[in-house]
Amino acid sequence: MTNDDKKIRRAFKNKTWNETRTNDSWGIFKIMSEFVQGYDTLSKIGPCVSVFGSARTKPEDKYYILAQEIAAKLAKKGYGVVTGGGPGIMEAGNRGAQEGGGSSVGLNIELPFEQHNNPYIDQDKNMNYDYFFVRKVMFVKYSQGFIVMPGGFGTLDELFESLTLIQTHKIGRFPIVLVGTEFWSGLIDWIKSVMLKEGKINKEDLNLFLLVDNADDAVNRIDEFYSKYLLKPNF
Repeated sequence: MTNDDKKIRRAFKNKTWNETRTNDSWGIFKIMSEFVQGYDTLSKIGPCVSVFGSARTKPEDKYYILAQEIAAKLAKKGYGVVTGGGPGIMEAGNRGAQEGGGSSVGLNIELPFEQHNNPYIDQDKNMNYDYFFVRKVMFVKYSQGFIVMPGGFGTLDELFESLTLIQTHKIGRFPIVLVGTEFWSGLIDWIKSVMLKEGKINKEDLNLFLLVDNADDAVNRIDEFYSKYLLKPNF
């Protein structure tokens, strides 16, 4: 018998196992409340574009400045801007949205480091989440496009989840725009030279994302997509 087996037996004996299961059941209501709050708030905003990127990016960084410019241009086009609500690229996105006169939405999450609300989120559109998966549903459901700036594991998580959902037809296609050839080219080269070459993806899957280097191209890719496909917002 392993140590884990012994722990489970002790848990049953001490009834802590059933107590844990009860707590899990009550946790469903917390999850439900986060979905309800998100659906209720975001469904009223209208077409939005999510801006992703590193929380560690400083205001003087070229990608912070570029994200801010992209968000401002999106806002002037009539899109709301949704970010993870924290510092870095997220702050740049919300800051640009306010400068452009658009809705500035923050979907914040409690983390042991890096994350805190940035001051550029509209007060009535500042939401907090405990669950990453609920938060990611909100990004996908209420976004008409993703602008993906340089970032870390969290940014890659959001990028690849969206690509997977589109590839498997779990959601309708929407534009995913990677910004920064210098940053993304290595990953794209690997996708082509390894994943594609070994047959792990199809050649058509490479069309699920676009690569740009400036604000005008990023915003135009969003507009061109909806002009070409004549699609309506996800909701």
